[in-house]
Amino acid sequence: MSNNVSPVSSPWAAFSGPNLGYVMEMYDLYLTSPEEVDPELVSLFEQYGAPVQTSEVSNVSNVEPGNFAKVLAAVQYADAIRVYGHLGADLYPLKDHPRDTTRIEAKTYGLSDQDLIEIPASLLLKDIPASVNNGLDAINYLKAIYTSKVAVEIAHVVNSEERVWLQSKIESGVFNAGLSNDERKAVLNQLTKVEGFEKFIHKTFVGQKRFSIEGLDALVVLMDEIVHRSEDKGVKNVMIGMAHRGRLNVLTHVLHKPYDMMFADFAHVPNELFIPKDGSLEVTKGWFGDVKYHMGATYNSKKGTTIKLAYNPSHLEVVSPVVTGQARAAQDNTSKAGAPTQDAKSALAILVHGDAAFAGQGVVTETMNYSRTKGFNTGGSVHIIANNMIGFTTEHYDSRSTVYSSDPAKGYEIPILHVNADDPEAVVQVARFAVEYREQFGKDILVDLVGYRRYGHNEMDEPMITNPTMYTGVHGHDTVRALYGKALADQGILTAEEVATLDADTQKEMQAAYDHVKEVGDGQHVENEMPEAVKNGYDIVETGVERERLEKMNKELLTWPQDFNVFKKLGKILSRREDAFVGKGKIDWGHAETLAFGTITQEGNSIRLTGQDAQRGTFAHRHLVLHDEKTGAELTPLHHISGADSSFVVYNSPLSEAAIVGYEYGYNLENEKNLTIWEAQYGDFANMAQVMFDNFISASRSKWGQKSGLVMLLPHAAEGQGSEHTSARLERFLQLAGENNWTVANLSSAANYFHLLRRQAKMLGTEAIRPLVLVSPKSLLRNQIVAADVEELTTGHFETVIEHPTTGSAAKKVERILFASGKVAIDIAEKVGDGKDFDHVHLVRVEQLYPFPSEKIAAIIKRFPNAKELAWVQEEPQNMGSWTFADPYMREVAEDKDVRYIGRIVRSSPAEGDADSYKAEQARIIEEAVTR
Repeated sequence: MSNNVSPVSSPWAAFSGPNLGYVMEMYDLYLTSPEEVDPELVSLFEQYGAPVQTSEVSNVSNVEPGNFAKVLAAVQYADAIRVYGHLGADLYPLKDHPRDTTRIEAKTYGLSDQDLIEIPASLLLKDIPASVNNGLDAINYLKAIYTSKVAVEIAHVVNSEERVWLQSKIESGVFNAGLSNDERKAVLNQLTKVEGFEKFIHKTFVGQKRFSIEGLDALVVLMDEIVHRSEDKGVKNVMIGMAHRGRLNVLTHVLHKPYDMMFADFAHVPNELFIPKDGSLEVTKGWFGDVKYHMGATYNSKKGTTIKLAYNPSHLEVVSPVVTGQARAAQDNTSKAGAPTQDAKSALAILVHGDAAFAGQGVVTETMNYSRTKGFNTGGSVHIIANNMIGFTTEHYDSRSTVYSSDPAKGYEIPILHVNADDPEAVVQVARFAVEYREQFGKDILVDLVGYRRYGHNEMDEPMITNPTMYTGVHGHDTVRALYGKALADQGILTAEEVATLDADTQKEMQAAYDHVKEVGDGQHVENEMPEAVKNGYDIVETGVERERLEKMNKELLTWPQDFNVFKKLGKILSRREDAFVGKGKIDWGHAETLAFGTITQEGNSIRLTGQDAQRGTFAHRHLVLHDEKTGAELTPLHHISGADSSFVVYNSPLSEAAIVGYEYGYNLENEKNLTIWEAQYGDFANMAQVMFDNFISASRSKWGQKSGLVMLLPHAAEGQGSEHTSARLERFLQLAGENNWTVANLSSAANYFHLLRRQAKMLGTEAIRPLVLVSPKSLLRNQIVAADVEELTTGHFETVIEHPTTGSAAKKVERILFASGKVAIDIAEKVGDGKDFDHVHLVRVEQLYPFPSEKIAAIIKRFPNAKELAWVQEEPQNMGSWTFADPYMREVAEDKDVRYIGRIVRSSPAEGDADSYKAEQARIIEEAVTR
């Protein structure tokens, strides 16, 4: 057994005098020669440590001298019930899983009932109920607790205080506490509406997909109770993430989306005709739309709580990090300078998972992994596995390698509560327990709601084809509403007639709602149009900053407390940032970024930057957080500039892309005025987050009407470092570009970066905002061609194209116009130098790739009447990078000029693996670009 598992009372309390002396002697022997000690004692020494004399000896006066083996066996027996009771619990509504009780039987420990009767209950239980008189009663009590329709797994919880609290609460009988009659009636009423909703849709909209909740109807009971209990504890924002199964029912009965509004979706009638007039429900829509079981909503409760169900694509689990990011944003106060202040109890994330997906999709463990980290914790999420024991058509034995789908949570010390979904009263108690635990410890907790799926994966599937054994059981099993209604009638709480009337009245209510839809919606049709602000794109936004303000800030950034010891080498590097303001140098990339960040916080926008090495910067160029070389203490200079009225924070993130990108997207959704930035350690790492780009960031506005201004920094450039660290897969972002959905840029100017960041911040919260994908530099971070003079920051705005200053001065001599982005543009610039002997070429650095700056490029081309060809130069292979995207745009503006590609040939890998091969090919490309 794990030494993390122990009952509240120590077994050593059973011994005194010679018996205790013997055990202590055996412990000394165990320390040197464990093989010579009785295995039972070895097990106890491993579990409980050294035997010590305790004050509980008086409780065991009736134990026969020398009978300590029985006492130890009884303690092990009781502990086994706590640890393994879940294997014998009544968890499965269909009774289709065997209950394993082999480890919780007396004979396994060599004990008889009489042996247990002779053992004091105080050795096995801390708080002894009045009905427990001896060890046998204690054992039976523990079995009743741990093998009921609620089963727990807490053995993996390391913190002893936490584990003792959990065990004490569980053994107090909290899951067996009854509900009042009024509460029981309310639960039945809720189940009736949940089931009635599904029945009505099933018969009224035959064959339409809804991904029914049936078999897990108690999910609504569970979620509703969690919401209400959380409200009572002061939670003001509840963020819910879930996939499609049961989603329509949750929208209807947890977020109170009216029946007529929901039925309108099925009847193809505009649902905005039925939105509540009191403002209690908010929905957004995009112009392209999405299916109804991907849609979300916001409910503003009468208690002042905001409850949000996140919009979610079919990728089942990817919404979890989005929702936790929203929860953290709701908890953070970003309105003051310095780091944000977090109130973790003000917002709660409820994450509903499928059983197959929870075990099968890595984004789940990524989400649990960051749950207690500094930059990403939310004070604990409540995870719910909506466990219908099947994934699509896949049975559990083909779906995972663990006993339970919940087992991955054990690695993160998350308590697990399994509950039979056919026992709604137990479900209510589990909900209350989960909220109390989260309040007490600020940690994640997991509820495994075990039920079944009444129909196939959707309402058109026939599950008997693939899962005949399971569905034979399903077809013969009553619904939870029928079972609970009968139970209440048997108890005399309601009559059978009242139970039946409740169902009939529910159907009448839904029919009336549908009749209303048909009446009001007849002939109605609404076209959702792209907003004009999105169609028009960004206007020019002046983003220059006064020199005096920049200079003052720069001095403040380089003024550290006298007792703070900056690493000497770094101190010298940073001190050079003074040079640009005294005419001795330029402002490099990292310096320009820091100045941009400072001015943005001064102008009212908070900033959150995360990434795997974001504080220092992967390439040691940023240094936003300094470390005292003697004490390790941290200092963030941007927290100490004057005039800032919004927060700034930079967090080093866990080694995760998919979950962290989703988290930051969610953070920005909730705090739309926050400049939220995610930086990949290398751009290719963004591959791991492709689902977030595909399903959320690129398309959320057109699908769901959700605005995001998320910034993604993706280091990108061919520099001889091999394929994987070369490419941010720029082509993929360009392939997803459309409808002004985001900005894609590849810059070659630190000043332009300064202005681009400031433009993005100024657009936050407006209708025109969109995400920014920036394939950012590596070697260019310190290149002096890229660096800026102070004057370049004091005036102007972001430039979508930059004409290189040393080329094109003799317009009539130009025969070829070169178009290039990012590092290859600077490679060409270095080759042409001051332009001497290169009058025949003009270099145009294309800074913004999407939206493509066709008008500006066309205007440039017109100035060079003798140019015969336009050449697109890139370092990526021909089938990658920006060429394929730019090609049709270039041909549109070329008029009678040839359009030519210069670069690597079509490849399957982004770059050479050998540095010498890279250099040779790069030299060839540059030479071809500038040679007549």
